[in-house]
Amino acid sequence: MSASDLLFVIPTYRLRDVGETIEHYDEHFWRDGHSVRMIVFDDSSPATQEKYFPLLEQTQTHNELYYVGPREKEQFLAYLNQRLRDKRLEGLVKNLFRPSYGGNRNFTLMYTLGSLMISADDDMRPWTLMEYTRESLNEDEVCRGRLHKAGQNGYCRKSFDIIAAFLDVLGKPVREIPEHYVRGELLVDTAMELETNATKGLSRENSLLLQHGAVPDDAIVKMAQTFRSGTNDIDAVDYVDLFLDNEEQVNPDDLNDFYVLVNFRPAVTKKNWRMDCGVAAYDNTLGLPPFFPTRLRFEDYIYRLWVQQDGLAAAHVDAAQNHTKSNYMRNPPAAEVFNEEVSNLLKRKIKGSLSRLDELTIAFDYEGEVTAQDAHEILEKIGRLYGRTLEAAEKASSPERTEALRLFAANLQKAFYGFESDFFQQNLLRIADDVISVIKGSIELWPSLVEICYFQKDRRGLPQIRVKNRKK
Repeated sequence: MSASDLLFVIPTYRLRDVGETIEHYDEHFWRDGHSVRMIVFDDSSPATQEKYFPLLEQTQTHNELYYVGPREKEQFLAYLNQRLRDKRLEGLVKNLFRPSYGGNRNFTLMYTLGSLMISADDDMRPWTLMEYTRESLNEDEVCRGRLHKAGQNGYCRKSFDIIAAFLDVLGKPVREIPEHYVRGELLVDTAMELETNATKGLSRENSLLLQHGAVPDDAIVKMAQTFRSGTNDIDAVDYVDLFLDNEEQVNPDDLNDFYVLVNFRPAVTKKNWRMDCGVAAYDNTLGLPPFFPTRLRFEDYIYRLWVQQDGLAAAHVDAAQNHTKSNYMRNPPAAEVFNEEVSNLLKRKIKGSLSRLDELTIAFDYEGEVTAQDAHEILEKIGRLYGRTLEAAEKASSPERTEALRLFAANLQKAFYGFESDFFQQNLLRIADDVISVIKGSIELWPSLVEICYFQKDRRGLPQIRVKNRKK
């Protein structure tokens, strides 16, 4: 396969900033000799779209640029409902594609049916931060990285041919991928829990270690990802720990430490608990399962489960990208901590009740129950973080930092319902029940929608517009 078989997509809800991302990737692809169709999937409201779409038209690109926004999405959903001819399903269709991290990504899956797809978040860049002196990796080590202070010497930007790296493996049986790929059962991150990817606590250095196991030669690489620098997908709790440890920091949103790669090498695994959809590519030629349509930021967890079935494999390719962590339109840190704790709970419940994996979906038996013990464990953990924040406020070296720490502590207490166990459990149960009911209904409907869209895409195409931007 060549670059002409690929589609490059950027799911976004920050239309104001996405133009810069487009120009960076367009220039990167052109310099590496690739021509790729680029599509922006926008979760903006009609008012925001009208305000910032002219900025998209002001971009300059070598590649063709297309746009799927609120109007195009409305036309797409109307077509699906027309074909389904069942008013009772309209709510499920709306939820499956509702504005959310997973909902917007589900549009990308439908629009790229029959193709290979590369996806990059709007705050990604097609280069990485790497140390000047690349240390040798240990025998079972696939990647190593560490935190550096902003402005610190010792690292530089480095660029890799992202498209060539993905084309080496995507959609191919394992026997056909390059020989320098190491093989194993899965990768273990020394700084994170395996199955939830929840942090084990702030670590200034980590490694990805290969756990040995057979990867069948005929297994197809259905998803792949680059390595990444900048933040390395650390938890909101880790950002808080960085804030607490830096006595000079006043704003908890500031990123004063950057994750820099020391070295890495490509790998193919049977399972992939380290799935990072912000820097991923997919073989969507025959359809894929939906992302969880949720605002809780665990939309890609379904792929970590789905890829474990026989005949599938995942790869970390021989390239890396950088995450710039835009704070524009991002939830406050306390809210992000809350969302991650709920997500980790639901991940454990879903994984623990998994009952079926097939070509386009998964099934699990969890119905959204939350026990008093579940709530207690979360509150106990966050209560310790709250206490550490107040202690840091007492020792702060400036009034500004004291105020910032106390404000964060107050927001944390508010986000977790005043740490009142019964009230917290009640609201946690409501959230879990809502999220799980939407996920289950969406998964059940998804195969029918894939069938509808597969033929319509080839016959007439799906609603999108060509952006009338300037050609380089």
